[in-house]
Amino acid sequence: MLDSFINYLEYEKRASAHTVLAYRKDLEQFSEFCQTAFEKADIAQAEHAEIRAWIIDLVEEGLSSTSINRKIATLRSFYKFLLRSDEISKDPTYKIKALKTPKRLPEFVQEEAIEKILDEFQYEDTFEGQRDRMVMEFLYLTGVRLSELIALKWRDINLASDSVKVFGKRKKERIIPINNVLKKNIVSYKKVFEETFSNVDHSDYFIVSIKKEQAYPMKIYRIVRQYLDLFAQTQKRSPHLLRHTFATHLLNKGADLNAVKDLLGHANLAATQVYTHNSMEKLKAVFEQAHPKA
Repeated sequence: MLDSFINYLEYEKRASAHTVLAYRKDLEQFSEFCQTAFEKADIAQAEHAEIRAWIIDLVEEGLSSTSINRKIATLRSFYKFLLRSDEISKDPTYKIKALKTPKRLPEFVQEEAIEKILDEFQYEDTFEGQRDRMVMEFLYLTGVRLSELIALKWRDINLASDSVKVFGKRKKERIIPINNVLKKNIVSYKKVFEETFSNVDHSDYFIVSIKKEQAYPMKIYRIVRQYLDLFAQTQKRSPHLLRHTFATHLLNKGADLNAVKDLLGHANLAATQVYTHNSMEKLKAVFEQAHPKA
């Protein structure tokens, strides 16, 4: 049933490759636990007590509440799938509750650091140097996800309308505007791309290796970390940090929350509202500094 569930995620739910891999690993870990602790090979037959025992075991191992809650979500999805498929008669996760997690504000890069990365740093004139620059600019100036950047093709970029088309979670399409700075640099990057690989084909991936192969996630991680390490004072060094930065800077400058939600491709406002906390902290700091009665 595990393979059937994975196929369901991949082809019906159209989950990302990263999500599918995470779900598979979670279920394989739970299966191994059930086999070791309860000598039960088929997790389809697992019960509430066994799931609860696994959660306790994960807590005792020191796994974070966030990671455990993700594994609980995996099990919930799996058993709901089995229930709909009439493979089980009741959901063993019914009374399982998520662990409490401390509220953490999303980190973001300060504007001064972004200016140094994008405006002051001298990238090499090679294809790889200019590609790295485009990775950093595109992530920050559009707020796209890592998976969306990797999947982007030249045909998705419309310089005539100053926009880019991306396919988000569950292949949901959205259009993101690009400003004049990014447009100008895309033109420059395209020139280097053509000099390196001859003419650009519309089906070519936008971000590629020196062998013209589609970029893979760890490659993008390495590029982002390389340049954030030089200027950013944040603990995290990930492509998603630039997405957080994109949203936070927009809200700090007075952007409409619904507009930021649409740009990020969030399904609802709740996911976007987390960024308003950073904006509120900035307002508080301004108040404390400027108000005579503060």
